[in-house]
Amino acid sequence: MTASARIPAMDILRGCAVMGILWMNIIAFSQPQTAYFNPVAAGPLSTGDIAFWLVSLLLFDGKMRGLFALLFGASMLLLIDREEMAGRDGARAQKVRAGWLFVIGLAHYLLLWWGDILMVYAVVSLIALLFVRQEPMALVKSAFLLFLLQFLLVAGFIGSLYAWSHAAAAPDATTALRQGFASFMTGLSDPASPAIQAEIATYRSGFGAILAHKLSGFPGQWLWSLMFTGLETLGFMLLGMAMLKGGFLAGRWNVEQYWRTARHCFLIGLPPMIALACWVIASGFAPLPAFGTALAWSFPFRIPLTVGWASLILWVVARFGSHPLLARCAAAGRLTLSNYLATSLIMCAIFYGWGLGLFGHVRIAMLPLFILPTWAVMLLWSPWWNARFGQGPMERLWRALARIGQA
Repeated sequence: MTASARIPAMDILRGCAVMGILWMNIIAFSQPQTAYFNPVAAGPLSTGDIAFWLVSLLLFDGKMRGLFALLFGASMLLLIDREEMAGRDGARAQKVRAGWLFVIGLAHYLLLWWGDILMVYAVVSLIALLFVRQEPMALVKSAFLLFLLQFLLVAGFIGSLYAWSHAAAAPDATTALRQGFASFMTGLSDPASPAIQAEIATYRSGFGAILAHKLSGFPGQWLWSLMFTGLETLGFMLLGMAMLKGGFLAGRWNVEQYWRTARHCFLIGLPPMIALACWVIASGFAPLPAFGTALAWSFPFRIPLTVGWASLILWVVARFGSHPLLARCAAAGRLTLSNYLATSLIMCAIFYGWGLGLFGHVRIAMLPLFILPTWAVMLLWSPWWNARFGQGPMERLWRALARIGQA
């Protein structure tokens, strides 16, 4: 998209999203994978560790990913409109871009980080193409149907774990059943478990060992990620399309509308999230409450909180649109793909064995010491780069590859 065709409000939203998603992702960069769902997998928790987990659960987990998906869906519409106004096939242009995004995401997954979202976005966006002609209300209805299906899927999975726990606790349970359930629960919460210790050893080793580990898990691990996030991602993409068509994401609502929407969304989403957090803490971060809350029980409330974040940011834009910090956020948003991938490169270089090797060594409470400087780097380098080159390096590569695919 050319600079003249950009929507400043959406650029600011992208900039906030790419910074916000680091807050949650840094757990997965620096700790065993199960610590993303249950922080005790990283070791005994201090008050600071719990505080970081609480802020992450309430404000960031799933919300920044949802905000990304909202904006991706809206950007699809802008791309298709631009291509069709130029006399080209907009749907074909999106398919080509999605194909190359999948390739970039696969390289990101293999060479840097297992938590890539680009491949999921690439696949899901092809399904989202089927909805681009719908009216806003039809898009909203489709989105919430997808959200319902996603919730039923993840709730059913967590429900099966509860059923497994009851079966394992039954007097007539076999030894194999009890051992299997105990091993699974240990892997979700005990940092001394063989699975967690093996993961720590892998990510403290060299690049070759880490690559071999990820190759051995592909595509199985990625397919699990697609299954547990695909419907949610598609729902947010459709919601983003509706919000663009309704003028919300374009910044065309008035200040009071954005403020009222933000207030209502946070009032709907935060109280039940706080209750869930209290339940998990009261359980002593027991595996099923912690895992269930992260994966399923918090899901319905992530939806209003995602919209609340978008509304709050757009309210700030409407009130303080000329503030220099917002201009820096917009520049970071124009380089979203570059900043997302650069974040992975920086974090992997800090935590993986081929870099500084800090994986599993840094307490959760200390992670803001890595987040805040990275945010500062984004806000400093993005305006500098954008002023000189007009487009991020990965955005330029993606566009060049897409042109080759359309030739």
